[in-house]
Amino acid sequence: MNSLNLMRNAVCVAALFVGGAAHADVTAADVWADWKSQMAFGGANTVVTGVEEQTGGTLTVNDITVSMDDGNVEFTSNLGSMTLEEQGDGTVRVTVPESYPISMTFDGDGTVNLLVSQSGLEMIVSGTADALDYDYSAQSVSISLDNIVDGDVTINADASIKMSDLTGQSTSRPGDVREITSTLAVASTDFLLDFQAPGSEGEYVVASGKVEGLDFDGKVSLPDDADFENPDDLFAMGFASEGVFSVDSAAYIFDINADGDQATGSVSNGASTFSSQISIDALAYATQTENLALNMTSGDFPFPVEIAMSQIGFGLNMPTGQSDEASPFSLNIDLVDLVINDMIWDLLDGGRVLPRDPATLQIGVSGTARPLVDIMDPTQSAALVGGQLPYELGDLTIDTLNVTAVGAEITGDGAFTFDNTDLETFDGMPRPEGNASVQVNGLNKLMDNLVSMGLIPEDQIMGGRMMLGMFARTVGDDQLETTLEVNGEGHVLVNGQRMR
Repeated sequence: MNSLNLMRNAVCVAALFVGGAAHADVTAADVWADWKSQMAFGGANTVVTGVEEQTGGTLTVNDITVSMDDGNVEFTSNLGSMTLEEQGDGTVRVTVPESYPISMTFDGDGTVNLLVSQSGLEMIVSGTADALDYDYSAQSVSISLDNIVDGDVTINADASIKMSDLTGQSTSRPGDVREITSTLAVASTDFLLDFQAPGSEGEYVVASGKVEGLDFDGKVSLPDDADFENPDDLFAMGFASEGVFSVDSAAYIFDINADGDQATGSVSNGASTFSSQISIDALAYATQTENLALNMTSGDFPFPVEIAMSQIGFGLNMPTGQSDEASPFSLNIDLVDLVINDMIWDLLDGGRVLPRDPATLQIGVSGTARPLVDIMDPTQSAALVGGQLPYELGDLTIDTLNVTAVGAEITGDGAFTFDNTDLETFDGMPRPEGNASVQVNGLNKLMDNLVSMGLIPEDQIMGGRMMLGMFARTVGDDQLETTLEVNGEGHVLVNGQRMR
């Protein structure tokens, strides 16, 4: 948690120098007071400035140094001097140095020295004294590694992140809970790492990448009296965050030589999105990437590895705050059109018996559930007895079931409600009521193929076919279907036959 706290503080300081329009008069002194407030709010242990000079509507602040120390990591940045110039239209133009250093020392030992550089930075502050808005743009902003000092050893490497053609806005609204909103658009972002391990026999890591069309839109609610060293009550005090991050495309290449083994390859993807929301009431997370591709050659494999998917995604949405009413939840997993190269297939199926069509796994469920405790409160969660679940399930729907691989396909859907007043019918489980159906195509052909490959003996397959005959009915050529129903009396029926 201490490291997360320090990173949060460092980001707050960096955001001030590249970050956040309304219509009212704001002065240079107002902006500088807001910066000092935000740096203190961000957790800066020490903010040192030289002479503050006011000439007309221009305020110059000299020799700004910010330092923070959480006991594990010490952060120091010499931000230099900045000017805040009133524009005569109620706005203030902020000018900061084109570059400034940052150093981070870990546990009093190794130190990482970075350099922040920016070109064509324009920052205009507007609004009112207690509600400032920042609009900014830059031709480029980059963070590069100067060196790493570990005892008597100084390690030099080329490592950098460069954002080009960026624009953004940010606002900060004070109060018992400070509301911070921000948007950022970056035309392209370049990554570079070229590292030679000191004292090694030619070990290195070389990697580069480019991201096109990066966008971010986020909001954070930060309690003014939040104690990030003791975060147990953080959410109860009002902490919350939400954001959406997206890119149009990305591509990376790498070449790694370690312990005598070399690996080279590339990774690329199309449009990608990532969103998250967390508060005392709800937790949501979703990510989706289109057209993911990995190509790699390595000494650990006798052939190239090629993997591609048209879509990969994961989503989770769940209530977290204790309530007397049930709230919606959902979970989904998507792996669509997974393809691997024939050399990998040949390891698994040298005789090429199995179909090598793209494989898909899609599962999606939704429903309602009532949280019995505040999940974000560690004290309440720890008070749950034994294996007691923190939720009371109201209903469950199978929205998506789609599994396709090696010539077989499974699909299905269903819906159930749960009676939480009846915990006897199903031995402590709330009594379900509803039905679900599953369709399977190509299963018999798959079993035949597994026998011909010698993976499963014929007698075991025969037993499996007999079991299928008990729980599934034939509805077409190598097409099976099973329907499961639980009625209001607690009876369980499979294809209309009562099993319980």
